[in-house]
Amino acid sequence: MKEKLIIISDLWGTEKSEWVINYTQILKAKFEIKFYDSCELGKIDKSVYNQDHLHKQFINGGIKTAVDKLLELEKHPINILAFSIGGTIAWKFGIKHKKIKTLTCVSSTRLRKETQRPNGRLQLYFGEKDEFKPKNEWFDNMKLEYEILPNKKHLVYSEPKFAVQLSKKIIKMSP
Repeated sequence: MKEKLIIISDLWGTEKSEWVINYTQILKAKFEIKFYDSCELGKIDKSVYNQDHLHKQFINGGIKTAVDKLLELEKHPINILAFSIGGTIAWKFGIKHKKIKTLTCVSSTRLRKETQRPNGRLQLYFGEKDEFKPKNEWFDNMKLEYEILPNKKHLVYSEPKFAVQLSKKIIKMSP
């Protein structure tokens, strides 16, 4: 039986996540995959579909709603791959759930505000040119495995080459 891996989208949800196939095509060989739209988890209103409108809703209760929903849906030890705001949701879920096996977050810049870390094997990836990535001191204080990707921006996760490389790493690190 395959290990389970949940994938949590960025703040755009399903509508702008066609790039996820670059991960799932590789990861499905090793994992049973469940995809979560972060907007659906957080009960985000997409009627005004722009970054500011979506982001404000996540900050004003959507993240907490999404974490609570995941706690309801996922009861067993789990592997997670999450992008941007999805990584923040996964991180906070992991702190409450306490049963994360692996958590891989890409471009989850809001993590810079976190002071507690979840259990499990954590790997973080940020583009060097992502202006909101955490400072090196934060990584050191939190004792985290991380990689700063040279010359890359926030949307590095949507690049097919990066998706292939990361998917292979996830397969190698899985239990």
